[in-house]
Amino acid sequence: MDPVKVGILGLGTVGGGTVNVLQRNAEEIARRAGRGIVVSHAAARDLNKPRICETEGITLTDDPKNVVEDPNVAIVIELIGGDTLARDLVMRAIENGKHVVTANKALIAKHGNEIFAAAQAKGVIV
Repeated sequence: MDPVKVGILGLGTVGGGTVNVLQRNAEEIARRAGRGIVVSHAAARDLNKPRICETEGITLTDDPKNVVEDPNVAIVIELIGGDTLARDLVMRAIENGKHVVTANKALIAKHGNEIFAAAQAKGVIV
């Protein structure tokens, strides 16, 4: 079975750490999930900035819309923070039929009802 492809919005400390955890624990995650999970696409504001994670094999972009529009990405992990751009990207990911992972408290506090309703209507999980 092909691995689930994940797109990450934000490759700062939390985003880079997320990539590290997914890569370091890939075998165990695949065992538990029944298939692999790989980061295939990631967005960062500055593509030339040094990263705390290995990005080989990951398509990098400075336009986060490219991640949510990537037809190969099944799950979008939102790690950019704030509640304006993050909301737009999460809503677009949902519209595109992608599951979303976020720990963005401001986003959920301000737009949670709208986001969860859109996800339910589209049949995806946030």
